This record gives sequence, C-alpha cells and structure tokens, in this order.
Amino acid sequence: MPSRSVNKGFRDFHRALTPRSYESGGATSHKASITSRLEAYYNLKQMFYSGSANNGTSISGFSDVDFFASIPRENLNDNSSVSLRKIKECLQGRFRNTRIFVDSPAVVLDFGSGSWDTAEVIPADFLYQTDEGINVYDIPDGSNGWIKSSPRAHTSYVTEQNNRLDKKLKPLIRFIKAWKYYNDVPVSSFYLELRVTKLMEAESSILYEIDVNSVLRKLYDCDLAPIRDPKGISGLISPCKSAAHKETALSKLRTAKIRSKKARDAESSGDIREAFGWWDKVFSGRFPGYYYYD
Repeated sequence: MPSRSVNKGFRDFHRALTPRSYESGGATSHKASITSRLEAYYNLKQMFYSGSANNGTSISGFSDVDFFASIPRENLNDNSSVSLRKIKECLQGRFRNTRIFVDSPAVVLDFGSGSWDTAEVIPADFLYQTDEGINVYDIPDGSNGWIKSSPRAHTSYVTEQNNRLDKKLKPLIRFIKAWKYYNDVPVSSFYLELRVTKLMEAESSILYEIDVNSVLRKLYDCDLAPIRDPKGISGLISPCKSAAHKETALSKLRTAKIRSKKARDAESSGDIREAFGWWDKVFSGRFPGYYYYD
C-alpha cells in the first residue's frame, strides 16, 4: 500500500477542506429573499458577499456565508444591538420556520442543513470611499457601538500576499481555520485570517508542514494579542469575544503547538508515520492517513 509524504498529506488535506459546489449554494440560494425583505423594510441599497467564502479561505462543513447589507444610516439605530434585534425580527417575519438569532456583528439565519447552510447578515452603514475606490462601512462592534470595516480592502490584502507567496497563503489560512473548527476553539476567523497574513508578510515562501507549526507557535507566543488592522480601517481587532474564550483558546493553542512540534521532530528524524500521527492529533482526527489506496 503506498504512503504519503507529509507535504502530500497537507495537499490532500487542503482538497478535503475546500467546500464543494453544493455547499456554496446552500445559504446563497436564500439571498434574493433576504434582499427583498430588507429592501422593503430597510431601504436596502446593496447586499454583497464578504468573509471567508468570498475570500477563498472557508472550510468544508463549517464556514457559513456572510453578507454585508448596506442600509442607510437613518434606518439604523445608534445602538447597534438595537439594530441587530430589529433586523432579526424583520427577517423572522419572512422566514417563520427558520432559526434566526443575533451573534454580533451579524443576524444569523440557520437554514438547517449544517454550518455551510447558514447565512450571516451584517448591517453596514456606508461611510466613504477611499482614494483607491474602496468602500468603508460601519458595522456592529459587539458592544452596542459601530466599527469601521471594508471587506474589499481586507480581501485585496490577503489576495496580494497570497499571490506573492505562490498561492500558498490561503491554504495555510485554511489549515489554521481547520484547527479552530475541528477543536472548537473560540477565536475569531477574521482575526486568524489577518494575523496569519501579517505573520507571512516577512516570508518569501511557504512550506505547509513547517509554517503550520510556526504559525501555531507564534500565535501562542504573542498571547493572541489584538492585531491592528493592516489596512488601517478597523483599528484593533480582538481575537476572542471574552477573556474566558481567550483563556480557552490559548489552552488549546498550547496543546496544538506542542503536538505540531512533535510532528516536525518526527519528520526530521525520518519517522514519517509518527509525524502523521501527531498531525492527526493537531486536527482532531481529520488529517489524511499515512497510507492510502492508489
């Protein structure tokens, strides 16, 4: 029976992590109905994709579909929590049999077929356009206020670095997000995306088996410190929603850091099968096996 190299294991793993076409079509199929409801009640100007599904870093079976709903400021409340609650009630009137709840900065619609069949609607107040033609919005900040955000600016930042690094940055981000989802780590996907991209700015190449270990170690060593938005739009971006979540995330990160180091040590000593065993522990039993069927 043939065996994999560790690098092939990561490449095969990435194929498994990439969502299938039916996943991207789940919550997306409800876009027209959500749009028409918000147009009627909130004078919606535009609704567009954002988040990992739009950026090519989503995880099969876990990542939902994010929408920015551009709503005029006069139809929003100064208290963003009030706006979220009212939008939730508005959408519930259209989707009566759908579980809908607020999880700032979004109103979440769970259509019932899995995480990939979940839509997050983020109310966004258009503020201005940069000299580069990029729109900037206010979105809920999780503390009743509003914070600046620009999906296009952040997508461009990650894509630019991904292109520079031979299209290997987005797979690396996927691996770190997979660790998050498979181990139920309460850390922001948006934070991970920007933090990993920032860490890779100084690198000239990416080797998955080296850099997954390196990123996990650096995330732990920096104590999951807030990151300043590299594009200068959103200010400081927090890793977690609470101190308790951060404590849990750091504990799980410490375990992952130790296990990935053991995987690297095993590979360096020539014990590839042992390395696969440790990577499988890092990813909670989801990493490809050492042997495979040809």
